[in-house]
Amino acid sequence: MVRFGLCCIFRKESIRFRQTTAKYLSSLPSRERVLYLSDLCLVNAQSLRDSLSFCLGHDIKDFRIKSQILPLKTHPVFGYTVYDLPRSDEIAAAFCECGSFCRQHDIRTTFHPDQFVFLNSPSRKVMKSSVEELIYQDEVSQWVGADVINIHAGGAYGNKEEALQSLRKNILMLPGSVRSRLTLENDDRVYTPSDLLPICLETGIPFVYDVHHHRCLPDGESLAKITMEAMRTWNREPLFHISSPRGGWESTNPRRHNDYIDIEDFPQEWLGIDITVEGEAKAKELAVLKLMREVESL
Repeated sequence: MVRFGLCCIFRKESIRFRQTTAKYLSSLPSRERVLYLSDLCLVNAQSLRDSLSFCLGHDIKDFRIKSQILPLKTHPVFGYTVYDLPRSDEIAAAFCECGSFCRQHDIRTTFHPDQFVFLNSPSRKVMKSSVEELIYQDEVSQWVGADVINIHAGGAYGNKEEALQSLRKNILMLPGSVRSRLTLENDDRVYTPSDLLPICLETGIPFVYDVHHHRCLPDGESLAKITMEAMRTWNREPLFHISSPRGGWESTNPRRHNDYIDIEDFPQEWLGIDITVEGEAKAKELAVLKLMREVESL
């Protein structure tokens, strides 16, 4: 059975996650700043709980948690540890309650860090910020029971093979808790499934197959073959991604995601197997619910 996943935010529902900016924080006295951040974290914990309740009510069994669920957590100036905030125990408890809800109702949660997380960057600054972001998301993952922190491989930096070697080396240097959740996804510009599957097999890191990216950046391998090879990298339920191109496959830029997912883009090979499929579409919950109805009718 396919477990369908919703990514981060809502189109129609009133559930919202609050954010802030470094500029705004800089305008606050230090005491007001930590109080404000504490309030944001608590509000977002409640929004996560509301999101999970929505998913339960609509048989959506996976929810991708917004990367900035703890706003500016790793910011170089205004970053913080949760236990430095007022009501820190209440914040942690609220997220742990979300984890209990997920376990009770068999709802999976995942993370997909922002695009600045590159584990093969030659820049020490980028590497440092990337590892800090992964450690932060691993902390929240432990609270909520998320089993995936999914990243793209990064850039080629003029030599793809050397960049892949750096990726392999840096993965193995990560804290064990981060590695236990880390996954790698093919992208639509640099790294194909054929580039990343050997890294996944060597490091024990599962491969998240994004079929849209594979269609945008083909490597000569079939969807059926990559599906089976991807599944073999997992020691738990595999996670895949799907989306459709805005303007169709004949558009000048098929990389852009459409509001909804075309049922013709859903692989027949994914029917009848136990996987999680996160729908990456601009219409969010409306798109996922529509896709679920259409797949059920196949």
